[in-house]
Amino acid sequence: METPHSPELFDKELCDLVLAIAPRIFAVVQEREVRPGLKDGCVAAWGMAFAEGPVHVTTADGTGQMVLNSPQRVPRWFTRGGGEDGVTARLVWLSRSGNAAHGG
Repeated sequence: METPHSPELFDKELCDLVLAIAPRIFAVVQEREVRPGLKDGCVAAWGMAFAEGPVHVTTADGTGQMVLNSPQRVPRWFTRGGGEDGVTARLVWLSRSGNAAHGG
């Protein structure tokens, strides 16, 4: 990356770069039917998917981590049981805000 002529232009260029290559963030949501027609759910894990490369997943309580090849592989690790009493999992993607700023 070539340095622009002013610090402000450089800061903007860095922020644009960060937004362009930022990983996508998702929640792994588990759902189960508690009675016919009524579901319950929870966030079981959080994940980051990079444009090229692995998907990193951390359980919501922070005690477990995994690295997978694609987001499509994540739900099967959080799906349990079969039939009506089973727990299913799916991904819920967070939208990008489109903003980036310097700071701590």
